[in-house]
Amino acid sequence: MADVLKNFSTTSTGWVFMWVLLVMAVFMIAIAIERIYYIMVRSNVNAPKFMAEIRKLVKAGDYDNALELCRSAKNKALPQVVLAGIKKVSEAETIEFRAIQNSVDEGTLEVIPKLQERTGYLAMIANVATLIGLMGTIYGLIAAFKSVSAPGIDQAEKSRMLAAGISVAMNTTLTGLSIAVPSILVYTYIHNKTAQIIDEIDEHTVKLINLMTGNQ
Repeated sequence: MADVLKNFSTTSTGWVFMWVLLVMAVFMIAIAIERIYYIMVRSNVNAPKFMAEIRKLVKAGDYDNALELCRSAKNKALPQVVLAGIKKVSEAETIEFRAIQNSVDEGTLEVIPKLQERTGYLAMIANVATLIGLMGTIYGLIAAFKSVSAPGIDQAEKSRMLAAGISVAMNTTLTGLSIAVPSILVYTYIHNKTAQIIDEIDEHTVKLINLMTGNQ
């Protein structure tokens, strides 16, 4: 993109489209880095391994260590939800399925919006970048056709203006797609990983609730 921008100054035809696309590229990269870090590092956990330890402690009735294990995972998604359910069991004199389910549901409702936050902007940026690139293409082609039909201009100048218009059209299209393609790829990856984490929460919390209520 840097090479393309060298061909556009603030006085060049179509420079507005290129700088708008550049700003969108910066936002896309920032959002992608933040979301990948949040989903893959801060929220993700080895669910089978973690839940195997939790189930072992719950079966033994060792809720204190189960709580400590959840807290040691800090801000990770599944441990936060499991913590809410185990905490409810450890504080209650009698275990009720509905009470545990409500606690788990409350924890899930706190976690899911954080997992899905800002991910949708990547899809929006991909669509808007494509459209802005298309606008630049149309603008460049209009400029090219006007140069051909412009009266009082010698052939050499017409050729230069025609080439400049086509250059704007092609460069804006390429830049828009260069932003849209990685944005869609990153969006798809993050969306699928988020869905996987949510599915793991649903699966393992149901099994944990059944285990805790079955122990009583």
